[in-house]
Amino acid sequence: MPDVRNTTTRPSIVQRAGVRVALVGLLAIGFLWHASGRGGETATPLPPPALDNPKAAGEMQTAVLAGGCFWGVQGVYQHTKGVKQVLSGYSGGERERAHYEQVGTGTTGHAESVQIVFDPREISYGEILRIYFSVAHDPTEKNRQGPDVGTQYRSAIFPRDDAQRNVAQQYIAQLDAAHVFARPIATTVEPGKTFYRAEDYHQDFLVHNPTYPYIVVNDLPKVENLKRLFADRYANEPALTPSSVAVSVR
Repeated sequence: MPDVRNTTTRPSIVQRAGVRVALVGLLAIGFLWHASGRGGETATPLPPPALDNPKAAGEMQTAVLAGGCFWGVQGVYQHTKGVKQVLSGYSGGERERAHYEQVGTGTTGHAESVQIVFDPREISYGEILRIYFSVAHDPTEKNRQGPDVGTQYRSAIFPRDDAQRNVAQQYIAQLDAAHVFARPIATTVEPGKTFYRAEDYHQDFLVHNPTYPYIVVNDLPKVENLKRLFADRYANEPALTPSSVAVSVR
């Protein structure tokens, strides 16, 4: 299956005002993909992590996660209570190559990722990971998510400190031991990597483009699954990105 998003919605097209995007073709491919049973993600109810950081008053904390196209992962966490800001970006490679066209080649070491700023009084790091493994993506897919293929779409956690690393590693081991998924978890834990913010036209893409075919087929189901499985954590109003440029695709 071709990389639907990158072959039909390249950023050079999204950026140019007045250029028509081939939505009819994308709709056809997207809905055929959806009909095959691989559109969006199937949510998996999961137990909470046995090891977690307790909720407590303190400074805002940051989590960095990669799970396929950052449009949908950003959208999920923008609708999560306790999350104050979510940025789309790149992690795993060098600053000089943290650009969408280069990352899309799959040769930079980067993964499309999101940086999540959260209030530790309202939500724990473990709860963020529970949403990540349950509804934000399919953690059993290696170097791909849905129609997107390549190492830039890998499932990866980029812990900010040893405490996050321990929680992530223990939770992966816990879920694998419980066999909650039909296949082993492919998520890697990659500490010591820097997060680089993506171009403005990628920020808040789901919020600004809810009828865009790729979003409808692959990403809105994730937000609906969040609302269904984590009703107490669902926020109706998304946490928008400060100083982002709203780019709507018609």
